[in-house]
Amino acid sequence: MFYYVLKYVLLGPLLRLLFRPRTDGLEHVPAEGAAIVAGNHLSFADPLLMPAVLKRRITFLAKAEYFTAPGLTGRLTASFLRSAGQIPVDRSGRAAGQAALREGLGVLTKGELLAIYPEGTRSPDGRLYKGKVGVAMMALAAQVPVIPCAMVGTFEIRPPGRVLPRTRPVVIRFGEPLDFSRFTGMEHHRTVLRAVTDEIMYAILGLSGQEYVDRYAADVKAGPPATPSTATCPN
Repeated sequence: MFYYVLKYVLLGPLLRLLFRPRTDGLEHVPAEGAAIVAGNHLSFADPLLMPAVLKRRITFLAKAEYFTAPGLTGRLTASFLRSAGQIPVDRSGRAAGQAALREGLGVLTKGELLAIYPEGTRSPDGRLYKGKVGVAMMALAAQVPVIPCAMVGTFEIRPPGRVLPRTRPVVIRFGEPLDFSRFTGMEHHRTVLRAVTDEIMYAILGLSGQEYVDRYAADVKAGPPATPSTATCPN
C-alpha cells in the first residue's frame, strides 16, 4: 500500500516535476504476469525513476549499500526502497549470489515484475559494462521474458565529483521482450548463460546508444583503468 502512496502522492510527483521523464516502448512491459526488466545503471535516480513511470509495481534487487548510503540522496533512496518492499542484496561471495537468486525467483513465482541491473553496480563513467550472468539464470529458471530497459540522461544528474544533483529531463526506453524459452532447462550451462546475458546487454546497448566495455564495472572501479575493446550501437 505504501508503495502506491510513495508513487502517486509523496515521491512520484516530485520526481516527475524535477526530471520530466519521457518513456518510449512502455507497451512492451506486460500488463500482468512475471517478467524481468533488465536495465543499465547510471545513477542513484534509476531505481526511483523507473517505478515512477510504470503502471505496475516492480521489485528491485537493490545492492545492500543503497540501504546504508550517507547523505540526503542516500537517505531518500533507502527510505523509498525500504518502504516499497525492495530487496537488499549482499553482493559479497557466492552464497550471497545464491540468496539473491532465491529472492528474485520468489518474486517471479508470484507473477510479479522484477528489476535487475546486470552490470551489478553503477557505471563509473557513463559507459555500458559487461553483464553478470545472474539475470540469465533467473530468466531461464523462472521461464519468463526479459524486457531490456535503458535509462538515458541519468548519468548527468550527478556525475562523479558532483555533490548536488542536477534537475534535467531523462528518457526511459523499454525494448521488445526477449524470449529465451529455447534454452529452458539449461540454466546451469555456463556458455548458455553467457550467451543469454550478452544478448540482453546488446539489447540494452541498442536502446541506450552507450559505448560498450567488455569488462565488469566492479573490476574497473577496483583497479587501474585499462584500455578495453569497445563497441557502440546507434541511438
